Amino acid sequence: MRERAIKVVVGMSGGVDSSVALYLLKEQGYEPVGVSLKYDVWKDPRNECRENVCCTKESFTIAKKICKQLGIKHYIVDISKEFRCQVIDYFIREYKNSRTPSPCVLCNLNVKFKALIGFADEIGAKYIATGHYARIRAVKSSKLKAESFELLRAKDKNKDQTYSLCFLNQAILSRAIFPLGELTKEEVYKIARGREGFEVFGKRKQSQDFCFVSGKSLNLMLEKEIGAKRGEIVNEGGKVLGEHKGLHFYTIGQRKGIDLAGGPYFVIEKNKNTNELVVSADAKFNARKKASIFPVRFISGSGPSEPIKVVAKLRSTAKPASAKLVQAKHGYILEFDKPQMAVTPGQIAVFYDASGGAGFSEICLGGGVIN
Repeated sequence: MRERAIKVVVGMSGGVDSSVALYLLKEQGYEPVGVSLKYDVWKDPRNECRENVCCTKESFTIAKKICKQLGIKHYIVDISKEFRCQVIDYFIREYKNSRTPSPCVLCNLNVKFKALIGFADEIGAKYIATGHYARIRAVKSSKLKAESFELLRAKDKNKDQTYSLCFLNQAILSRAIFPLGELTKEEVYKIARGREGFEVFGKRKQSQDFCFVSGKSLNLMLEKEIGAKRGEIVNEGGKVLGEHKGLHFYTIGQRKGIDLAGGPYFVIEKNKNTNELVVSADAKFNARKKASIFPVRFISGSGPSEPIKVVAKLRSTAKPASAKLVQAKHGYILEFDKPQMAVTPGQIAVFYDASGGAGFSEICLGGGVIN
């Protein structure tokens, strides 16, 4: 249990999760301060996202209203420049290198939590809080004579967000609170329904993976920022099947949008050296039992030197799979018990402790970029 009656900065999106987190902290005796972060968008007339969907004017209005209702101060902090450099530029750079980015994971580490802690330092707040579905557990170490912190999966496994939080470090976790970690989504909605004035939650569109560019505008963004570089589409045997408009328009495992007769075809490789897009009619053709990951970040601050059993996810929506995490010359290698589909360079592999042999563990150990 954290100390009470102390100041905590709460990231406010104007949604049900962050607003209920704010309410719960006040009920528990903390002195919460609401902070809404203003992010940038990809600036182009064709982008259907005129505002970043995580921080619209409507969401700011709702956040301010909730804070006023609870007698809490509310601030807006503009971090558009940091978001543009750390997220949008990274996103474009990864696609340019024929990789598939994971913007939410990098945003949490380099932008969101960094900004909240920076604001907390300015006003003398000890902790920060968000509406993420995850848990933090303090562990006392007799060797270090100090506390360390573990990142645990949420009670609501369907809403668990440890995947996007896997790069957080000890410095961040030591100051973070996740008030919703022990609640289900339905319990959160029940709390919201019990508060007068919280009915606005049902009217807001939930955020999406690419908050700065609409899905319909993504190809327009890639075409403008990277351009088109046409090349051949070949099958696994090297036979030319057609022409692609640029490797960055495709991702490993993709089926839709390849535009070849006689399909369906699945993208199994993007050969940057030859500018060839390799496809196969067999979705399992390029399934792999190993994934090289680098760089790798561990929640504890250091990784194992000996192989350990883990359960890993290769995408946020992927099913967890049993594997061994083995140290390599550069980074680590995930050796899966069974071949995995769509091992995609640029995506984040997140791994959980399975040393106890009990399957999908509660403890998130960290994550790394798939090479």
